[in-house]
Amino acid sequence: MIAQIAGKLISKKTTELVVDCSGIGYLLIVPVSTSEQMPEVGESVVLKTLLIPRDDALLLFGFYTESEREIFKLLLTVTGIGPKSAIAILSSVSIDDFVAAIANNNLLLLQKMPGIGKKTAERIIIELRDKIIKIEAEADTKIYNNKSASAEILQEATSALIILGYSKSISEKVVKKAFSSLQAEQKNVTIEDIIRSSLKFAME
Repeated sequence: MIAQIAGKLISKKTTELVVDCSGIGYLLIVPVSTSEQMPEVGESVVLKTLLIPRDDALLLFGFYTESEREIFKLLLTVTGIGPKSAIAILSSVSIDDFVAAIANNNLLLLQKMPGIGKKTAERIIIELRDKIIKIEAEADTKIYNNKSASAEILQEATSALIILGYSKSISEKVVKKAFSSLQAEQKNVTIEDIIRSSLKFAME
C-alpha cells in the first residue's frame, strides 16, 4: 500500500498530478481541491495517497489532506459510487459542506453534484450518516502547538525528507531547526508547514 508520496511536482492539471519521487514519476488522480493547493511545478509536495488496483491498471489517487482521503474512502463504500464519481464529488464541494449536507439530510445539495441523482443522494445519506460524523471536517491537517510536539511528529517530517533524497542526519537537523523557527512565528504548526520549512533550510 502506498500511503504517502513526497517528491517534486513535475506536472499539474485540474485533476491530475505527476510527482517525481527518486527518479520515478507517479501519476496521481486528485480532486480539484487538492490541485488548487499545489505549488508551482518544480516545488516539493507531500500528498496522502490511496492505491486502487484494477484489471487493466493500478490507479493512484492523491489528496492534500487526510480528511479528503477518508471521505473518498467512505464514498467508495456507497453502492453505485466508484473512484471517478468520488473524485467528482470532492471536486465540487468542500469537506465542510459535504459533511453538513449529510448531517442535515440535504438531498438538494447532494443532487447538484456531478452524476448524483436522488436515489444515489439518499444512499449517501443513509449509508454514510453514522460514519461521517466521526470525521472532523476541520481536522484537515495534523496541527500541533509547542506543547504537543512529539518524537513521532518530527520523525514523520524527517522520513519525508529522507524519501526526497536527503541523508538522515541532515533531515533530522533541518526538521528540528524548522520546527523551532515555526514555533517562534506562529501558534499552530502543521506537519506540512514543518516539511516545507525543512526543505528551505535543507537547500540553504
